[in-house]
Amino acid sequence: MATTKEYKEYVLEQLNILDGITCRPMMGENLLYYNNLLFGGIYDDRLLVKKVDNNKEYNMEESIPYEGAKPMYLVDTDDQELLKDIVLDTVKGLKK
Repeated sequence: MATTKEYKEYVLEQLNILDGITCRPMMGENLLYYNNLLFGGIYDDRLLVKKVDNNKEYNMEESIPYEGAKPMYLVDTDDQELLKDIVLDTVKGLKK
C-alpha cells in the first residue's frame, strides 16, 4: 500500500514548523530531509524516523518501513512542537 496524497500533505503541514524540510518521492513513498540530511520518510501512511541515540527518549515504537529495511521509529503524534523536537533530535544524532 502506498502513502496517500492526503497523509503526505498532512505530515508536511505538521512539519512546516521547521524551515528546511524537503520531501522527495521514491518508489511510491516519500523520503524526508532536514537541510539536505535524510532523517526519515513517509511509508504506507506512517511517519518514520531513523533510530539514533538522541531520539530513544521519546519511547517510540519500532516499525519496518519496507521488507528488508532496518527498523525505524514510528512517530505517532499530532503535537507539532513534539514532532519538531523529535526531528531536531534525530538530525542531531545523525550528525554525530
